[in-house]
Amino acid sequence: MKYNKLIALACGALILAGCASDNKSASVFFRHKAQEIPLSNEFTEKIIDNIYQRMSMDERAAQLQSMYLSELFDKNNQLDTIRCYELIPNGIGHFAQYASNSLDGPEELRDMVKQVQEWLVKNTPTGIPALFHEEVITGIAAKEATVYPQQIGLACSFNTDLAAEKTRQTAISMRKIGGMLSLSPMVDVIRNPYFNRLEESYGEDAYLSAAMGSAFVEGLQDGGMKSGVAACSKHFLGYGGGCNTDRRKELFEEILLPHETMIRTKGSKVIMTGYHYFHGVKAVANKYLMQDILRNYLGFDGITVSDYGSINQIDTEEDALHRGVAAINAGNDVEFQNRDNYQYLPEAIKQGLVSEATFEGAVKRVLRLKAAVGLFDKNPTFCAEGDIEFDTAEERQTAYELATQSVVLLKNDNILPIEHPRKIALVGPNANTMWAMLGDYTYQGLHYFWRGINTGNTNNQIITLKEGLEKKLPDGCTLNYSCGVDWVDKTETSISKGGDDRAIWLDKNRHIARDEKIDAKEALSLAANSDIIIAAMGENTLLCGENRDRGSLRLPGKQEEFVRQLIVTGKPVVLVMFGGRAQVIGDLADKCAAVIQAWYPGEEGGNALADIIYGNVAPSGKLSVSYPKVELNENICYNYSSTPDERIQYHFGYGLNYTTFDYSDLVVDKSVFTTDELFNISFNVTNTGSREGDEIVQIYISPTSASQPLKPIKLAGFGRVSLKPGETKKIDFIMSPQQLGYYNDGIWAIEKGDFIIKVGAASNDIRLTDSICLIGDAHTMPLRTVYFSEMKTIDN
Repeated sequence: MKYNKLIALACGALILAGCASDNKSASVFFRHKAQEIPLSNEFTEKIIDNIYQRMSMDERAAQLQSMYLSELFDKNNQLDTIRCYELIPNGIGHFAQYASNSLDGPEELRDMVKQVQEWLVKNTPTGIPALFHEEVITGIAAKEATVYPQQIGLACSFNTDLAAEKTRQTAISMRKIGGMLSLSPMVDVIRNPYFNRLEESYGEDAYLSAAMGSAFVEGLQDGGMKSGVAACSKHFLGYGGGCNTDRRKELFEEILLPHETMIRTKGSKVIMTGYHYFHGVKAVANKYLMQDILRNYLGFDGITVSDYGSINQIDTEEDALHRGVAAINAGNDVEFQNRDNYQYLPEAIKQGLVSEATFEGAVKRVLRLKAAVGLFDKNPTFCAEGDIEFDTAEERQTAYELATQSVVLLKNDNILPIEHPRKIALVGPNANTMWAMLGDYTYQGLHYFWRGINTGNTNNQIITLKEGLEKKLPDGCTLNYSCGVDWVDKTETSISKGGDDRAIWLDKNRHIARDEKIDAKEALSLAANSDIIIAAMGENTLLCGENRDRGSLRLPGKQEEFVRQLIVTGKPVVLVMFGGRAQVIGDLADKCAAVIQAWYPGEEGGNALADIIYGNVAPSGKLSVSYPKVELNENICYNYSSTPDERIQYHFGYGLNYTTFDYSDLVVDKSVFTTDELFNISFNVTNTGSREGDEIVQIYISPTSASQPLKPIKLAGFGRVSLKPGETKKIDFIMSPQQLGYYNDGIWAIEKGDFIIKVGAASNDIRLTDSICLIGDAHTMPLRTVYFSEMKTIDN
């Protein structure tokens, strides 16, 4: 019997448990408790065993390898079957970045995926379809797809519900074109403001990163992996920092936390290691990371995959065969993005360098995931039929809402919003360009950086700041524009070693070409004859991102000098900064009338910023990173000390609004046993201003004694509350004593004692405090089972 027919017969009634559980009917608190989320069940295992036994050694090894879709197609997007028989006679496990590497639209891309899948089913010995994976950190990186705000900005929204909605929409779009595995989210807890990939992260706090990352997985795998898309958390572990410290407590309590919650509460089944060394050993060949921590400590039963080309960077081995041996023996299942090393695994097994049990475990884990996403169903749905609509009205609305909530107002001397007739001068390199809106790992950014191709503003979907301000200009206002200054006038970035090895071939003189006049005198004259100046400054996708290292956090090129010249005109300057990390502005902020951190706000960024600047929407974002006042190429974090760091200009959790909020009437349960599951706190929040607005309330916990093994202060809960002028709402938080526990040599410990509960508008703006006493005997457990507090609001 042809093997694909066997699959069809055996899998017709297959019911999988390998998906994120449907928690919609469960209690609110239950949503964030650890739960057993297996990748398969007993019946599935029988199917997988049957499949495995019928495969040759080469077929099995093929499931652990990947390639690019373009390798199999001619220039007319027709499948070259001769190449297929040459390159993948035994099938292939995965196709890498298939959408972001294509210049084709969704329907053409869908047709290519369908051709390959049908060929694999009909012409390979076992007829196993491939997994197509793609980057979806800001939406699927595909032509014409919605571009949502970059993650560092999205974290400033503190809105997990909207973050989950974003990935629900992403999964729908990705399934349309055959994608079933994402290489997202990136949940490195990053505390060095210089780190070039900080923009991909959720910032410096482990709790916020875990909450946002878990929401990402919840939305992406909504309804189960058969209808959703499998998530992959990266990078395991400590690629963004925290891995080479002797403080194992910080590693297990904080750096591990986002991965742990995504695995144990949301059923994430794929983990990617990083390019980094962990205590002298490459992560992709590190047994301590992948076996001791990931599988033995966390109980992870999913797939581990390498970052692109990282197995090639194992410098302790002499050739490809031995690099592959080192990786798979350490616990890495799949090689991305090619077949350089794992093609030799059958030979390694013959030589006794890899055990058949190790090899079998890796192959079966891949097969389980393929079953979970529906590839072994009787009539698998590889992709959508008919016309494909990308960037729907619903997706654009979500992108807009996230953009408005991601923007952080850092300073405002009553100059914003602009409501009365004003002559407005708009200047700066980020005022009239889509590159101010797009971060790394967007479709456009990937093509420009890795391939040198400017794909343009596809379908005119990316709204620039200039377009947004013109479209929404209030009656009586005028807007005039002149660029004035370019991003840089010479190369400011270097290619970092140890990252994606494709970067070493790049031309180091990387600049984004402009098709408009740059005239500083014209822009300064325009500014001097205006009532208010909006200066759009900051970085772009070639100045910030993977393999892009800058030697400074100040505004690039001559931008700072230009802003100082604008200030000299005597007209109020609204500084709007774009980019993927905090930028050092120091005294420049003191001289500006307002400062806005816009990050990379996505395709609706121009509309969102215009609505904030004109007062149609109130800003509500709060910083997900500490914003340095001076150059700091070192780890910084609000939780390192109970005394705010004087080198920080704007602290974690900080952000202004167009209204004000008052906190009152804090009530905390006075005592709770160490073994109790819950305790409660409540307080009131009142809008004391004249405008409607959203406040992000933040709960922090602190020890009462230096002898207690806790950080001086750490985030333990947050939530958004919308309030009309004069309105008061009661806020209730349900928390767990486990949030007052700590890691202690392989166990989670909760000890009796007094702790401080802090309610604040920022980490350095604590409005209410009270204490709680944990009583009873010390309690230990192998792992935390409760990770997050839950908030509900009650109208007064």
